[in-house]
Amino acid sequence: MTARIFSYGAIAGLIVGVPMFVMMVALDGPPLAYGMLIGYTTMLLALSTIFVAVKRYRDVELGGVIRFWTAFGIGLGISAVAGLIYCLAWEAALAVSGVDFAGDYARLMIEQQRAAGMSGEKLARYVAEMDRFRAQYANPLFRVPMTFSEIFPVGLIVSLVAAALLRNSRFLPARAG
Repeated sequence: MTARIFSYGAIAGLIVGVPMFVMMVALDGPPLAYGMLIGYTTMLLALSTIFVAVKRYRDVELGGVIRFWTAFGIGLGISAVAGLIYCLAWEAALAVSGVDFAGDYARLMIEQQRAAGMSGEKLARYVAEMDRFRAQYANPLFRVPMTFSEIFPVGLIVSLVAAALLRNSRFLPARAG
């Protein structure tokens, strides 16, 4: 089971990490307007490996029956491995590209608040908050857990859904073979 977790986790991590790395290096960062949509869509695609891994384990290793907690544990393991690879890819992309993600993000958020009509003391407090964010994001001990927390909740949800569906042996039953 551990080998399955590491192999499917590595596949999921590469599916989400390689495109993100390429986008960061080739485009000098993700397009901020669409970056979140692209990122979470890629995460869902990558983490669909959880469903495949749990189904194969249920059908091949366990004869078509799996308990919820076993399936959920496999999903969480795959999510953790994929999350670590995602974090490594993000850190490598930041190092190679030299993109100031936190600065670009902070400037975009401040401009959005200005466009929405924020001004005066309230805008000054918001700018100070964004400055604190930029300073915190420069610290890898802040940045890496923050990056991991982007992908792991998606893996948690996919793991819950896969475990809930696949614990029923009549759902996509194993083919006789």
